[in-house]
Amino acid sequence: MTAKELLHLIPKAFGAGDPSERATIQYDISEPVYHVITGSKVEAFDGRAEAPDVTIRVSDENLIKLMRGQLNPMAAFMTGKLKVDGDVMLAQKLVARVDRQRLEELT
Repeated sequence: MTAKELLHLIPKAFGAGDPSERATIQYDISEPVYHVITGSKVEAFDGRAEAPDVTIRVSDENLIKLMRGQLNPMAAFMTGKLKVDGDVMLAQKLVARVDRQRLEELT
């Protein structure tokens, strides 16, 4: 499974959150994808968002490891495997809402 394919599965494995929450996350990978989050709803789109709240730069391999819980996000950030532009706390919060068990079932 590619990083792009995995990101398109995230909406099916995203946990509930604040209904008033609105955010756009850009994933800068080999084939860029972005998520638009509206409360508990997530939509995945190919390409680049106009004005993302946060941009995550990571290799495809490391993104897959992050989403599957095989790579600690903080360790990846501290070692430069993951770069975040914008609201770092938002990125942490939203990645934590991914149900890794559900995601694994989908792959």
